[in-house]
Amino acid sequence: MLNLRQSSKKQAKIKLALQGCAGSGKTYSALLLAYGLTNDWTKIAVIDSENGSADLYAHLGNYNVLPLQDNFTPENYIEAIKVCEEAKMEVIIIDSISQCWDNLLEYHANLQGNSFTNWQKITPRINAFMQKILQSNSHVICTMRCKQDYVLSEKNGKMVPEKVGLKAVMREGIDYEFTIVLDINMKHQAIASKDRTSLFMGKPDFTITPSTGQIILDWCNNGVNLDMIKQKIHQAKSIEELTSIYHQYPDWYQQLTSDFMQKKMQLQEENNKPIINYNPNFIHYGNNAINASTRG
Repeated sequence: MLNLRQSSKKQAKIKLALQGCAGSGKTYSALLLAYGLTNDWTKIAVIDSENGSADLYAHLGNYNVLPLQDNFTPENYIEAIKVCEEAKMEVIIIDSISQCWDNLLEYHANLQGNSFTNWQKITPRINAFMQKILQSNSHVICTMRCKQDYVLSEKNGKMVPEKVGLKAVMREGIDYEFTIVLDINMKHQAIASKDRTSLFMGKPDFTITPSTGQIILDWCNNGVNLDMIKQKIHQAKSIEELTSIYHQYPDWYQQLTSDFMQKKMQLQEENNKPIINYNPNFIHYGNNAINASTRG
């Protein structure tokens, strides 16, 4: 059965990408963003595939580092995310996801047979990795290396390469997966190339600081959370009102099933109770009360 419901912004966990060339400051910017999101260095984890670059900024605070040890398969990244989640990390930085794509391209190049059909062995693996990022209950910041992108254009009757800007070393269209994508230049300044929050799109270049993370956190928290819905369930006065709440928040069905059932049973019990008037029929004369049944 299809149910029409009002739109609502579920309290979000940001999924953000930082892309830039080597030396642009992606790792440092990611750490500052992460601190703004959690205000606690011990709740930040860096999944490091960049030869220990995460340790270069240990002076910032006591954040956690999980080195991938030259194993850059999607499955190893997924396992690393699970480790961070089980450790209750509030922000997970994956630095970088470009190494994963490099690994898959090398694997594809060494496969025998038809190159086109061999992508069927690659796509499900990168999809599983991205789904793990998107479904995580932690904030996730991914860094991506960029390279100069070229196209062939005709000039004086010859096809020559022409620079058309920077391109992330990752699957084509990967930016569509993230809520925010920030491009960082060699002056360590950022500009939004994609922004569903509308916090940064169309704004001039800026330097990422912990305040940037705090702004994003405020946007994330300006939504619906589990406790808010539980309070609505608790305050429901009828089965009809409870049913309306149930249909309004389909994304929360799994977490709130027991709450809905308990409240439903409570309301049903209350509806089945006989109505008893506990207040005698008093008639008030000034400060004196006389039971109406005793009046002659």
